[in-house]
This record gives sequence, structure tokens and C-alpha cells, in this order.
Amino acid sequence: MKLRKRLDLPMENKIKELRYAIVQSVPVMLGYLFLGFAFGLMLNDAGYGFWWAFFISLFVYAGSMQFVLVTLLTAGASLWYTLIMTLFVNGRHMFYGLSYIEKFKAGGWRYPFMIFTLTDETYSVNSSILSVPKNVDEAKARFLIGELDHLYWILGSVLGSLLSQLIPIDFTGIDFSMTALFVVIFIDLIRNQKGKAGIIGTLGIFCGILCLLIFGADKFLLPSLILTVVLLSSFKGYFGAERSGQK
Repeated sequence: MKLRKRLDLPMENKIKELRYAIVQSVPVMLGYLFLGFAFGLMLNDAGYGFWWAFFISLFVYAGSMQFVLVTLLTAGASLWYTLIMTLFVNGRHMFYGLSYIEKFKAGGWRYPFMIFTLTDETYSVNSSILSVPKNVDEAKARFLIGELDHLYWILGSVLGSLLSQLIPIDFTGIDFSMTALFVVIFIDLIRNQKGKAGIIGTLGIFCGILCLLIFGADKFLLPSLILTVVLLSSFKGYFGAERSGQK
């Protein structure tokens, strides 16, 4: 009887980890299903079927860049132009990855997948995790959150492509829901965390507005990220002391 309980314990922990990941990923799911649907709709209107939606969302999984990719495909853009455009649009993910290298390495073989699925919204959810419930492995939970978010995006993309012929609705402006989703997650992050989290958030907003005024709406993202990283690195001891005190 004791042996059976020991064998059942790992499965019970896996169920807890999955349940925890699902709860954490629900806000992203609500946004990704609609955004993925919009991407599938746009792709179908451009003449590419649902298989394109499935494989692009499976292997590219680049959020806003996928919307840009539809335009590039229809315009017949070269591979080099597409690569450069992708770097400018999604270059911010390099900064996200740097801050989670050590945490993701704890996931072992899951490490490459955790890096691949680290989108804006998944990063925000990961940042809001200060602790996990008992018997829940943090690295495995983060891995499941990333994979679930990826699944939501793929599902939304395929559904959008398949149903686009049946739903005569104007989806103009639906891509703004990605921005709205990120704002909601950001506000929730600031509300739930204590201490200097509000200062960090305010610093990020300040850097964004400053670079927006200097570089304009089309080129402010990367400079604002670089400036934010430089400032946070300069005061690493100050913010690091806060985190040490919370553990």
C-alpha cells in the first residue's frame, strides 16, 4: 500500500503542476485565442490555407511578427529583408531571455523549449511568479505555462483560418488586444508584487515614453529596452537586495 502511494505521488505532483500552469495561463489564453484567430483570418484572406497557419504558429510563434509576415508573404519580400525585419520587431526577446537563463536551465531538457516559448505575455506571467505551491516544481510549471500559451496561439490561428469563410465580421483593430493584454498583465504584476516592483515598472514606463519622444513610434522599442536594461543593471545591487529580502 505504501509503495502504491509512492508511485502515485509523482503523478499527483504532475497534475498539480498542470493545474497551476493552466490557472496562471488563463489571462494569456483569453488574448491568444482571439489574436491567433485574427492571424488565421488574415492569412486565409491572403490566400494561405489553415496548414500555413498551423506550421507558422508552430515553428515561428512570433506574435506581432506573424501579422507582419502576412504582408511580407503577399509582397514577395526576400529572405534577407524578412530576417532583418524580424530582428527589429522581435529583438526585444533577447532581453527577456537573458533575465531567465538561470531559471530556465533548471528545467533540464526543457530549456530550449522554454526559451522558444518566451513571448511578451509569457514573460509577464513568469515575472509575476514569486513562489509556487507545495509539491509544484517551479521549472516544470514555467515550462508548462509556455507550452500552454503556445498551444492557445496555434489553436486560435487554425480556428481563425478554418472559420474565416463562415464569419463575415470586420476584425479591424483586433491586433490591439495584444497590447491590451500586456497592459492588464503588467498592472496585475505591479499590484501583486511588493516593495520596489512599482519603481521598476515606473522606470520602464519612463524609458518607453522618453524613447518614444526621441525616436518616434516606429523605432522606440529597442532603444527603450536597452535604456531600461542599462538603468536596472546600474542599480542591480539596490533591486537585488529587495529580492533577497523577499526570499
